[in-house]
Amino acid sequence: MVNQPEVLAIIPARGGSKGIPRKNIKNFAGYPLIAYSIAAAKQSSLCTRVIVSTDDEEIAAVARQWGAETPFLRPAEFAADKSLDLPVFQHALSWLKENENYTPDIVLQLRPTSPVRPVTMLDDAIRLLIDHPEADSVRGVVPSGENPYKMWKFDDTTGHMHGLLTVEGVDEPYNAPRQALPATYWQTGHIDAIRPERTFMAGDSMSGKVILPLLIDPVFTVDIDTYQDWEKYERLVYYGGLDMVHPERKRRPFPDRVKLLVTDFDGVLSDDRVFVNQDGVEMVACSRGDGIGMWYLRQVDVPAIIISSEVNPVVSKRAEKMKIQAFQGVLDKASVLKNYLAEHQIAAEETVYIGNDINDLQCFPLVGCAIVPADGHEFVKNQADIVLKRKGGKGAFRELCELIYERNKGSHDKNS
Repeated sequence: MVNQPEVLAIIPARGGSKGIPRKNIKNFAGYPLIAYSIAAAKQSSLCTRVIVSTDDEEIAAVARQWGAETPFLRPAEFAADKSLDLPVFQHALSWLKENENYTPDIVLQLRPTSPVRPVTMLDDAIRLLIDHPEADSVRGVVPSGENPYKMWKFDDTTGHMHGLLTVEGVDEPYNAPRQALPATYWQTGHIDAIRPERTFMAGDSMSGKVILPLLIDPVFTVDIDTYQDWEKYERLVYYGGLDMVHPERKRRPFPDRVKLLVTDFDGVLSDDRVFVNQDGVEMVACSRGDGIGMWYLRQVDVPAIIISSEVNPVVSKRAEKMKIQAFQGVLDKASVLKNYLAEHQIAAEETVYIGNDINDLQCFPLVGCAIVPADGHEFVKNQADIVLKRKGGKGAFRELCELIYERNKGSHDKNS
């Protein structure tokens, strides 16, 4: 191997996902799921090339948008539900050798379903493999959540149970304290770093015989298979405060304590529709639950203000009903926000802003956390720190108020 090895990242992404259809290009926390794996490779200082192996033209197009190469489409026989990794990687490297005379020294496998990766993970794995010439591969692992020494198997003939594994010197490991048992680890889908000439290009093994562990902090353990997984891990990205790879920019965490909530009106406190009668009188649809949201804010002494570009009596009436100060007809929202924070001596990092459209973007850099309803403009969602589960005018404001209540109450309980 040369001093500066050629390191190829391969991201396998077939189009026929059953559990979550089209999941590889479905937006996860604001970006296509596959974009996180591409970003991990692009942001690595040691990875020299990134390719997506897919059988799907749409996935290939999205992959190229985020900076990956798609020099070939994977044959259908390697993209079935039960397809193994081995033929996928053998096909990729054989194609590259035959068509480009390209042979990498190290191949990384980055599975899109494990998008939450520490910033240095790829370089750590590559360096570990380089520093150990005897190793065939490196695999990411975490401490196992369940100890296999406490697991059981059934005898199909007698119906009796027997311990799955034995431990020398321990008669009944399933009854032993955890501290008396060997430590065990669970492989994750975050990363495999592999020497191809010793493994899948030399035989029928993806990993070889000598495998080194890359120990990963368990908080990064993410494997998305179901819609429940999807929602759970989006919340980890938004609220976990992890130092992880992001496709475009690092998201700011939700403040430990909030002292001001600033909101747009249309698309947040309304559902962004306007009803106009024959006399030209406008009406909007709002959520009664947002009033309960204000109750939550008052319990933790957090004020809220409205900054709206519209001039409409309905804004005044709704603000009066919710007991919120409203600034209307504002084109320069940023100036109003700056002046309000200065006048009331509120720190920007303790302020959150919720808006749904491009005229709200000017306020995002001025606060500690920028938030968008679930149905906000796609570009605005990409610029936000958090995207809520609920839509504007249909509970988004209340969802945010409840979050502020929980966070502030928790912060108060810790300090009391």
